[in-house]
Amino acid sequence: METFLGIDYPTLWFLVVGLLFSGYAILEGFDYGAGAWHLFFRKDLSRRIAINAIGPLWDANQVWLIIGAGALFAGFPVMYATMLSSMYVPFMLFLVFLVLRSSAIKFRSAEKMKWWRQTWDIIYFIANVCISFLLGVVLANILQGIDIGENYRYKGGLFFSFLSPYAVMVGLTTLALFMTQGAIFLLLKTEGRLHARLTFLLKKGMIFFIVSFSVMSLYTLIFVEGVTEKFKEHPEYFALPILAFLAIANVPRLVSKKKYGNALVFSSLTMAFLLMLVAFQLYPVLLPSTIDPDYSVTIYNAASSQKSLGIMLTIVVIGTPLLAGYFLFLYKTFHGKVKLDDTSY
Repeated sequence: METFLGIDYPTLWFLVVGLLFSGYAILEGFDYGAGAWHLFFRKDLSRRIAINAIGPLWDANQVWLIIGAGALFAGFPVMYATMLSSMYVPFMLFLVFLVLRSSAIKFRSAEKMKWWRQTWDIIYFIANVCISFLLGVVLANILQGIDIGENYRYKGGLFFSFLSPYAVMVGLTTLALFMTQGAIFLLLKTEGRLHARLTFLLKKGMIFFIVSFSVMSLYTLIFVEGVTEKFKEHPEYFALPILAFLAIANVPRLVSKKKYGNALVFSSLTMAFLLMLVAFQLYPVLLPSTIDPDYSVTIYNAASSQKSLGIMLTIVVIGTPLLAGYFLFLYKTFHGKVKLDDTSY
């Protein structure tokens, strides 16, 4: 098996895919979180400002989802096919809500009628909440395992089989984390009465996250099998939950000092450390089978050919600086407080 810097190609591609989806969660997390607060803003002007805060960024942030899905398909086609077929319903709902969310952003301010704007406000709010929740549900199902049989065929139910108690807990925790991230981002982009309103809402969001995260963590330790086994084998990885806890604890401290930029960094680090924990828990498995561990999808039985992975890793090396440069330019260009004009949503 070919290697680069002592790491085999499937493991490298596992890291690439993980990095892409982590970028998507962090960057789109504050977009979805901002939308999940939308109905908590009472005035039309406040809602317009909140939408325009993410206006120049939301469609660019979705690039991470497209690239991540493409990388997953190219590097682990078996994983891609098995995951989509086993969780067909949540993924289809996810796509529907993505379309509704995009439509709400584009159409909300196209007309001035009150009923028109209120209708799109409700659609926008529901879409953001459901997308955040569904992302957590998918993650929980991957952690718990899926009914995968021989030849990686899904043997479980179709409708609502993905909504286990654990999936609901992870979904709510994901929503809470995104709402915290979104409120911090909006505090960076707003001023005046809306800024004061967001300060109040952020406190509620942090309480929501801490409570949901605590319940989810306790449930994971008690009921999800094998969670502690890898830590016994590799005690050095205890650094990950410790770093995640420190990042979480640092957010309220920074918010109280009104250092919202630093708070956004640490809330992003919280996501990164939690996703690293997930990757550590799963590796080298991509989709655990609840029927028989031998039927699990791993980075080795799901990977493309060595030659294909080698070519794609070369493309990654070339494309990564270009992607990083583009996003640095984008965020530098649209930094600062939101100012509405004729081109605003």
